[in-house]
Amino acid sequence: MNWIDNSIKEYYDWLREKTIVTVDEQTGWSEITTPFQGLFNDNIQLYAKLEDGKLILSDDGLTLANLELAGSPVLRSPKRKEWMDMIFLNYGITLRDNELVAIGTVKEFNQKKLNLLSAISEISDMAMLAKHTVSSLFKEDVKAYLEEQNAIYTPHFIAKGSTGIEFTFDFQIAGRQKELVIKCFNSLNKMNVPNFLFAWDDIKPAREKISGKVLRGLAIVNDTDKDIKKEYLDALESKGADYILWEQRHQPEMEKKLVA
Repeated sequence: MNWIDNSIKEYYDWLREKTIVTVDEQTGWSEITTPFQGLFNDNIQLYAKLEDGKLILSDDGLTLANLELAGSPVLRSPKRKEWMDMIFLNYGITLRDNELVAIGTVKEFNQKKLNLLSAISEISDMAMLAKHTVSSLFKEDVKAYLEEQNAIYTPHFIAKGSTGIEFTFDFQIAGRQKELVIKCFNSLNKMNVPNFLFAWDDIKPAREKISGKVLRGLAIVNDTDKDIKKEYLDALESKGADYILWEQRHQPEMEKKLVA
């Protein structure tokens, strides 16, 4: 077992140890407290229930309520609403009475839980838009940057990993000998960095076997008017992933990282 196998095992152990489940016998709902932090640095909680043989996972409306409290309401902004709908489409999430809901079967629990957590994380990033006046969302800026660099890319790239779970990346660039999977980060935190590293490492063996190419993970990080903690960048590098800081994106050493 090499170092990356040990790291993934430790990640699994950490998830199991820090995930707490409480069952409400009267309502049938189970509260799942995850180790991932939300908008206000509190632990993200999901709620699960079986209804007529269907699995229902919900955020209990907390994601949109927290954005409202942060001064970044989604439903009253056409731009944010448009982007939220795209996130819903990517992860198979529906909106029900302001709740983010994922519906599936019991066998799909792991996939649906991951999809809901990913959607919560990406939608929560919209809170950053309350702090600055921006004309577009960060992923749109990255898309324009890739086109500016004449990169041939696939948006919303989905790949299945060794765990059987499908992971969504914002962009994929395929070259003759290498393949890049790209994730855009409006901010880095204790939830989205491990998720990205785990997803990239999980799909890596299968993708390399299918394509015959080396698979690289690349994070594009928005550092405009904000400080990025070095520990998160070090974590990316320690696991073999690379990153581009947005303010440095036109530096030659950064542009080279887009070459697959």
